[in-house]
Amino acid sequence: MSQRKQVRDPMKTKTGKTRLGGLTVTQLTALADKEGRKKNKAKILNRIRIVIGRKGSAEKVVVAESAE
Repeated sequence: MSQRKQVRDPMKTKTGKTRLGGLTVTQLTALADKEGRKKNKAKILNRIRIVIGRKGSAEKVVVAESAE
């Protein structure tokens, strides 16, 4: 019965793992530095590459428009 009243943290999954979706690059790098398991660290580093890749493509478009 106490589990029904328990409020979940939106940044954690139901098993207690951290959600990586809404974190910034600086938050992800801090989390990667704290992480001890290779498997979890690889997931975090992969997410960092995805976030940087999305930022890089958006910035390239902005730079191309300002150059013309």
